[in-house]
Amino acid sequence: MELKFYENLSIKLLENGDEHNIIIEVGERPAMQTFKVHSTVLCYRCPYLYDEFKKSTINNDDNIRIVQKPLISAKVFNVIIKYIYGATVNLENVESSDIFDLLMTVNEFQFEELVIRLQTFLIENHPSWLKLNFFKIYHSSFQTNKFKALQNFCNDIIAQHPNMIFESNDFNTLPEAALVSIIQRDDLQLEESKVWDYVIQWGTTQNINLPLNLDDWIKKDFQILKNTLQQCLPHIRYFQFSNEHVMKKIYPYRQILEKDLMSDILKYYISPKESISSTILPPRNIFQITSSIISNEHATEITSWIDKKEVAYKINNNPYEFNLILRGSRDGFEKDVFWDLCDQKTNIVVVAKVKDTDEIVGGYNPIGWNSNLKWKYSETNGGFIFSLKSRNIKNFIISRVKVPNKAIGNNPNCGPNFGNDFYMLRNQIFKINYIEGYEKLIRKTTGEFPIDNYEVFQISKRKDS
Repeated sequence: MELKFYENLSIKLLENGDEHNIIIEVGERPAMQTFKVHSTVLCYRCPYLYDEFKKSTINNDDNIRIVQKPLISAKVFNVIIKYIYGATVNLENVESSDIFDLLMTVNEFQFEELVIRLQTFLIENHPSWLKLNFFKIYHSSFQTNKFKALQNFCNDIIAQHPNMIFESNDFNTLPEAALVSIIQRDDLQLEESKVWDYVIQWGTTQNINLPLNLDDWIKKDFQILKNTLQQCLPHIRYFQFSNEHVMKKIYPYRQILEKDLMSDILKYYISPKESISSTILPPRNIFQITSSIISNEHATEITSWIDKKEVAYKINNNPYEFNLILRGSRDGFEKDVFWDLCDQKTNIVVVAKVKDTDEIVGGYNPIGWNSNLKWKYSETNGGFIFSLKSRNIKNFIISRVKVPNKAIGNNPNCGPNFGNDFYMLRNQIFKINYIEGYEKLIRKTTGEFPIDNYEVFQISKRKDS
């Protein structure tokens, strides 16, 4: 049996400051604060600061040495010094930004256990802040290989929403390790030809002296690009391109590839029966929706609502297929077109783009519309109407069925009809009358509004889900 006394002895030593031989100054004036610490404690608990102590000089008659850390805030160092003396970290009431700064500092101080725990804490408790500060987090996480958890968190987001990074102004400044970690993922939601374009773009911008016109390149220029991309090139899925893209995109840069690989690529597309020795990487697991209105992200959000998921599906794990059965601009906006193509089909998603805006509205009807029930309602508990997030609309609205027997209207004079709450009144005109069958409005105002286009999808479970 072990008896323990004075568990907080070292904390008391810190608070009293007795026999201290170091003063650590943190922050910049006028916010600078000082901490009285002991070299013996640092020797065993923080070798990094102990080395700083040994490098410092005696600055006063009491043989007290001063270590200055102007780039570390007092808030952050207060947490660290309590960890050094008391082996505890209290993050209650500590802001997200300060926790991230703390992570950066404990990594500098080589507290490996704390580096791991703080990453997990941020991901589990502050994911929204991480997403709002995505580029700062992303760039910082690749400054060291110790931030694997944050790297994976960021790469999970990029894999589902690649334009966040590939279309950003910061793309060409990505560290090589970051780019490699993205393009090697099977779930990257990007066509292979686009991956190739971005990799070439990144490689050329790392070498500002390369000629702008590819026709002006000489052998040395291709070798420079090849050397720059040597870690990226093995992760391109060369055998997942279309024939057209092989000739338009890969062939002009054939000199940056090994001769055997280029030969195998040509064989694969021109004489597919011939054997090849190069490794054929599998195609990426990409979810695609044929829509001129909604994105893959929108479609995944809708299916998450259908299944009432608290956490939305990831795009590559969307368990539903979207089969386009009507597009107004292709098939016509007349009500008869809607009834001819959509009558008595179940599990229907309708989306419409409001004219001259980014606003997208729609609804889900699990039971479908029935022309045999003219002027009557169909009853369902499972439907909903919605508006989607877009560039100018920050948040989605989902309005579920409130009155099941007022949810779906079978009006032969209208197109898709979600009761009086949301329906297509006539060609390219939708209308919201008032709240009746659903929980709330999906637009700020009621009344008629024009649309640019609308689409109707029948959804079904994917065979591989």
